Amino acid sequence: MNWNGVTLLKQFLPSVVANSESVSIYVIDNASEDNSVDFITSNFPEIELIHLEKNLGYAGGYNEGLKTIKADLICLMNNDIKVEQGWLQPVLDAFEQNEDLGAAQPTLLDLNRPDYFEYAGAAGGYIDKYGFPFCRGRLFENLEQDKGQYDDNSDIFWASGACLFIRRELFDRLGGFDTRFFAHMEEVDLCWRLYHKGYAVKHIYQSKVYHLGGGTLSHSSPRKTFLNFRNSLYMLYKNLPAKYRFKIIFTRLILDGIAAVKFFFEAQPAHSLAVLKAHLSYYGSFSKLDPVENVADRPNKYYYTPSVVWSYFLKGKKTFDRL
Repeated sequence: MNWNGVTLLKQFLPSVVANSESVSIYVIDNASEDNSVDFITSNFPEIELIHLEKNLGYAGGYNEGLKTIKADLICLMNNDIKVEQGWLQPVLDAFEQNEDLGAAQPTLLDLNRPDYFEYAGAAGGYIDKYGFPFCRGRLFENLEQDKGQYDDNSDIFWASGACLFIRRELFDRLGGFDTRFFAHMEEVDLCWRLYHKGYAVKHIYQSKVYHLGGGTLSHSSPRKTFLNFRNSLYMLYKNLPAKYRFKIIFTRLILDGIAAVKFFFEAQPAHSLAVLKAHLSYYGSFSKLDPVENVADRPNKYYYTPSVVWSYFLKGKKTFDRL
């Protein structure tokens, strides 16, 4: 997926082309206004370019762009990912050997600090009871050094949208990404819907990629804060069993309020306002959100720990292995 990312394409696309033998490579361009399209057509004629006429965001862009792609397994990759020789085969083998595997991700390492995990997915994602996402190797802003501590092909709850492998048939059966999310958290929602269907999501540790991160929307952007907080509420409303939905979301709203106050006292009023706007957007969306039907009445299964907020900020547990 690309949007106004010609600089990123120049830096990262060559590694993808050079190290992804025997597979078809596509670039879905989300109505870029820079010279991304000209760069691709001029320098990589072997790549099939799918140019969208309107910026549909991460969710809508993939849903629309994938309509013309025929493949049993698809890899959705950001335009700021560097890969090396041999990165693909371990993932392909995992899908070949496990028919219940619905989605997977490689190990995401920090491009600028290659011996550290990267924020967007590290060694695989989880959520807590209240929908806060975290990863093996990353709790909030704390990134762990990769010392081999997560060198196993473990089941995870969500695979990072920065480099997400998923069976095409399942992507289509689930209706793809929820376009109401636009961007951020849509891969967590999709993996939660895979969970409802009984499919596994895994981290494939033998495959390693290097992610720049923040290439399209900076981590410091209030827009990113808005999308993350709003979409997390969307996700909870859709996927929680009805009998637990109100209680869990009510607690989450209180925690969000605390986060907004924290932003304010950290001299980040724009982020405080973004949290408020996220809540208002969520309240205005009840009539549009459609909960997943026939959700199993087992709320203790989806989350790894009751509250990563409590563990991290109040108990001082800064690494995944201490949760």
